Amino acid sequence: MSSLDAHQVAKRIDTVLDILVAGDYHSAINNLEILKAELLAQIADQQNTQTGQPKSPWEI
Repeated sequence: MSSLDAHQVAKRIDTVLDILVAGDYHSAINNLEILKAELLAQIADQQNTQTGQPKSPWEI
């Protein structure tokens, strides 16, 4: 996700809820962990952009 789009996040949460309703808890948790990681990475990228410091090649 290159920019925070509330509608896109809401759609992905709806998908996770559908997975939970279907009873596939492992997949739902997996999808939530992926979404969380993507959101945290996006916040880190925005903070680096605001400070003007480019990311080092070893920072992933």
